[in-house]
Amino acid sequence: MTNAVLEAIRSRRMVRALTDAAVDRAQLEAVLEAARWAPNAGNRRIHRFVVVENPIAIRLLRMMAPGMFQRPTAVIAICVDFGRAAAFGMSPDNRGPYVDVGTAAQTMLLAAHSLGLGAGVVTSFSRAGAKEILNLPDGWSAELLVCLGHPAAAQPPGMRSAGPRVTWQSLTTWERFPPRSA
Repeated sequence: MTNAVLEAIRSRRMVRALTDAAVDRAQLEAVLEAARWAPNAGNRRIHRFVVVENPIAIRLLRMMAPGMFQRPTAVIAICVDFGRAAAFGMSPDNRGPYVDVGTAAQTMLLAAHSLGLGAGVVTSFSRAGAKEILNLPDGWSAELLVCLGHPAAAQPPGMRSAGPRVTWQSLTTWERFPPRSA
């Protein structure tokens, strides 16, 4: 089956080597506009985006993010506004906000890919450090960083999973699991 969306999903990769060329403002805005359309819990829009282009701020983020292997020229912090979530009656243990972060991130990654940008996500970073660097309001927490830039010609090899190649079939169980034997 040939389909532009499915092809974009199959061809998108985590880009870990980026050039030092700045990301165009119109491209950043297109990525953010795409993220606005990401599915979210109850259409409540409790996630917020903070765009970072300042090289010093990006360097500070890299210092507290051991998972940021790339050297992006732009970073979008996907934040959760927990005060807004509480105002909607969401309990602190509600997982909806994190699902919203994931759908926004994947939408951003696909939008960046469609624009010819390199992108990767970072989840291993100090949330307290990011809060200080980004001067986030009370109740906001940066939950994921999307690193953006122009892909370098040469990329480091991707991480390989142990064992056989993963297929949709190896990840899927139909209807329910079979009964356990006694």
